[in-house]
Amino acid sequence: MDALLDSINVRELLSAQDLSDPTAPLSAPDLRLLIQRLDSHSLKIKSKVQSYLLSHQHDFADLFSLCNDAVSRSQTISDDVAHLLASLSDRPVEAEIGQIMKQMSSATKEAREKRELLELVGAILEISEKLKAAREAVRSGRLRFAAEQVRELKKALRVCGDDIVDEGEPVVYGLLRKEWSDCFDEIQEVLMRFMDNAVRFEGETNRIRVKYVLSIDGNDGIELKTVLEALDVVGVLNYGLAKVADLIIKHAISPALNFGAPVSFVTEINPDSQAMTEAILKIVPSNDPKVVPQDASKLADFLKIINCTSEFETALREMKFISVSENKDNQLSSFAENVEVHFASKKKTEILGRARNLLLQCDFAISQENTRRKGKHDGAAANNPEDVDLLFLSERCVVSKAAIQLMKLVHETLKDVCLSSPRVALEFYRAARDALLLYEVVIPVKLERQLGGINQVPVLMHNDCLYLSQEVLGLAFEYRSDFPTSMKEHAVFVDMAPRFHLMAEEILQRQIQLVVRSLREALDGADGFQNTHQMQQFQSAKFSIDQVVFILEKVHIIWEPLLLPSTYKKSMCTVLESVFSRITKDILLLDDMAAEETLELQRLIHLMLENLTSLLESLAALQIEKSQEGMTYLDDLIPSLRKIRKLAELLDMPLKAITNAWETGELLNSGFTSSEVEDFIKAIFQDSPLRKDCLWRIHGNF
Repeated sequence: MDALLDSINVRELLSAQDLSDPTAPLSAPDLRLLIQRLDSHSLKIKSKVQSYLLSHQHDFADLFSLCNDAVSRSQTISDDVAHLLASLSDRPVEAEIGQIMKQMSSATKEAREKRELLELVGAILEISEKLKAAREAVRSGRLRFAAEQVRELKKALRVCGDDIVDEGEPVVYGLLRKEWSDCFDEIQEVLMRFMDNAVRFEGETNRIRVKYVLSIDGNDGIELKTVLEALDVVGVLNYGLAKVADLIIKHAISPALNFGAPVSFVTEINPDSQAMTEAILKIVPSNDPKVVPQDASKLADFLKIINCTSEFETALREMKFISVSENKDNQLSSFAENVEVHFASKKKTEILGRARNLLLQCDFAISQENTRRKGKHDGAAANNPEDVDLLFLSERCVVSKAAIQLMKLVHETLKDVCLSSPRVALEFYRAARDALLLYEVVIPVKLERQLGGINQVPVLMHNDCLYLSQEVLGLAFEYRSDFPTSMKEHAVFVDMAPRFHLMAEEILQRQIQLVVRSLREALDGADGFQNTHQMQQFQSAKFSIDQVVFILEKVHIIWEPLLLPSTYKKSMCTVLESVFSRITKDILLLDDMAAEETLELQRLIHLMLENLTSLLESLAALQIEKSQEGMTYLDDLIPSLRKIRKLAELLDMPLKAITNAWETGELLNSGFTSSEVEDFIKAIFQDSPLRKDCLWRIHGNF
């Protein structure tokens, strides 16, 4: 079979001469010869192929059978594929596969969520167990372990102070934070109780006990060091120490400062115990004279203490116990160097203490003998210390002992200002001002209840404030020239005078308004003076008038001996004007009066004026001021006095006389208006041609 596959070389089929020239073209005979030879060669090949096929007939039969089987199987596969494609064209399998895929995805997601939930539950259980362990550790005395657990859980739960809750986080985290907060409060409370047990203050014996081994609630043998470490771990060490520091200031530092004498702090340790379990700090009197001098002459001796203090602080800086740059660490040397100021501050405290005590102890009681009015040049007045001259007024007034003693203290202090160094003088000057201001602070509070009534106290306070306002105006003129040069431009008292003057005026106006309100309440009981011709109404009106007279006489007795004459006159005229104008207004408002009623009203007016004779005479006696026009009459100071007197006359005057009084201007000068006169006539006289004529004349004249 291999021979059949060999290639045929055409040139071998030609003769040799035909190949002499390879480039020469073949002739026709050569071509025919070549065809014949090719045909012969082809027959030989066919013969060989036939003989080969016949010799291998069985092999070719097996090959053809194998190919037939392969073709049959490929046809079967093609039919199966066609059937499969036909099945897929209806899409039921694809839908089932999609559903199965969704179920697999959901199951996978659910499994993942369950796994995450299990992890969350595990973390929650772990946190809960740690919280439980922390609480048990607190109860068993393992404070350091409990504190570390609380600190670790604070980070795990992301606890912060702003209380901001993430809306996406599980609710159980909020509950765990609440449980953590409760656990934190519990351990903090326990630690604070240990601290309270560790440091005890005994005020009666001036001792501070510090225990190094603590025991509370069955937990024995807890060291103070462990408690402090636990406080530091949970972050409340500063709070615990600050609480102890506050108690030390209250029970140790403050008593030492207020001891009134030098003190020393002594430490005691129990020598019998092998291990130190307790230390005691005692406050005892000291024999060391390092204190502020009592006398200015000893200030020079304090230089040695200043040098020692400076050397002590220098040594502390070298040992790095105090800072080199921080000025607050130089407080001890600054205190020593400023001993003059400390001396003056101590004296200032003493001055203010004296001022406060004398103001608190003064009872503002004035005897009847001292309240008698005395002339300015009366020798007896000069012997009365409470009867003082006002520097810038030509009058005298009675003041309290508190004001006298306060000004005496101020004068003593200002004398020391003139003799002191600038730094000491400045403190003395401030002490003098503060002592004066104490009156404004202490007295109104001390006498608050008396200020709400009609008595001598408000009048004395008014006089005190007036007296102090006058005195402070003269202080600068009296002492300023002798003040240290650095203080002359800044030391003033004139700014305080308006304060006291305003305070005096406010007290007086408050007293006047209190009196006026009391008089109005008394007049309210008269019910407008209606129907006074009836016995019951007359008695009621008379009782109101008696009350008014009583109040006015009481005010007269209190005010006249104490107030300045000008102030008394002005204030009393204000009060009387309110009374007389109210009574006149009430009577003129009556729209119908019987003849008997007019007589009773006239009787009430005369009764009131008669009972007020002494009061009115006291005011008239003060009318000594003259103007270019002549005397100033009492009726000019109290306009309603002339009006109520004229009203008493009108109550029993005939109609024509009333009309004539109006036409002559007498009623107008007394303060009446035409409408008041017309209404008064209508209320008393019945309607008649005469009344109409009189009313027309009054109206026309107006």
